[in-house]
Amino acid sequence: MTDSLLLNEERQMIRDTARDFTLKEVLPVANRLDPEQGEIPLELRQKLADMGYFGIRLPEKYGGSGLGCFEYCLITEQLARGWMSVSSIIARGNGTLTMDLLSDEQKNRLMPKVVAGEYLGAMSLSEPDTGSDLASISCRAEKTIDGWEITGNKYWCTFADGADYILLFARTGVDKSGEKPHLGISAFLIEKPRGKLPLGVSGSTIPKIGYFGWNTWELAFDHVRLPHDALIGEEGKAFYALAKGLDEARAHTAARSIGLAQGGLEDALAYAQERKQFGKPIAAFQDLRFKLARMATDIEAARQLLYYVCSCIDTGQRCDKEASMVKYFASEMAERVTSDALQILGGAGYTKLCAVERHWRDARLTKIFEGTSEIQLRIISDALLGKEGR
Repeated sequence: MTDSLLLNEERQMIRDTARDFTLKEVLPVANRLDPEQGEIPLELRQKLADMGYFGIRLPEKYGGSGLGCFEYCLITEQLARGWMSVSSIIARGNGTLTMDLLSDEQKNRLMPKVVAGEYLGAMSLSEPDTGSDLASISCRAEKTIDGWEITGNKYWCTFADGADYILLFARTGVDKSGEKPHLGISAFLIEKPRGKLPLGVSGSTIPKIGYFGWNTWELAFDHVRLPHDALIGEEGKAFYALAKGLDEARAHTAARSIGLAQGGLEDALAYAQERKQFGKPIAAFQDLRFKLARMATDIEAARQLLYYVCSCIDTGQRCDKEASMVKYFASEMAERVTSDALQILGGAGYTKLCAVERHWRDARLTKIFEGTSEIQLRIISDALLGKEGR
């Protein structure tokens, strides 16, 4: 890893500490549990809390670190180098419960528990017929005398069982003009026992090919009753709070992508220097050396773009185009680099005995979630050319 001019001594220490933690605490657990599709152990979750990783972005007055997106992504990259699911679970503290949606009383009551790893959430947003077009969700929340009644189906709700609450986005109204479909979407905080689905909610796990360590669910809300105060934020305007966090969410995914690619590169470098063919290490062959050089270059290019985007976010500069660029570039790069790493390991790479196959499987997902590569290209092209049809 090249030290950027943006990496001061404190940031280097944060990065190096996260790397040491990952190699000691995360990677061995991932190598043991991912092949059998095991869950992230509670013991490891507690260690993440002890490191302060659930409160990186939360204010110090709640017990958080009060750090920026830059530091958040430095830590995320290192955790993803070990297990992407672990680099994702810290977002269940830092990013799931949007501060803009909470009252001061809720912040004072809940945020210290989030920092301690005692109040982690799952996001219930996507639906079976709604992919990247989030404004078209159809799950409904109807007002009743004693609260709300939720009806509809949700998809891709990771951690629905293991979380302490589910943040549900449902439609409470419609824009009659039809021009602003994002209006009328509200957010609901559904508290629940850890290890179970909420009362009245049924579901089944989705048989995914990676992103192990936790379950991903399809959920059915069949006239589920919620109290009045389950609504958080202003009714009908939750989409704005959601959109406000998109740049950071995309930076977080870019950091996860870079971590996966870095893991693949490091494994490939080690293997290339140990594996011998035709009487010498395969690292001596020019084609393989050049492949490794291209892999390292791609990773560093993505990392430096990420640093720029994080700096923009932390200084309040608009960077929606650049956030889409880094999410697109880093995720595409990660799939390519981890695939090259698997190729370098040959048959060994195609077994669950080597971590590179995990990096490769998980890298494929980064091109899909937090907005597909195609959605990112649409955002970038609209920024360059104006929106199509206008």
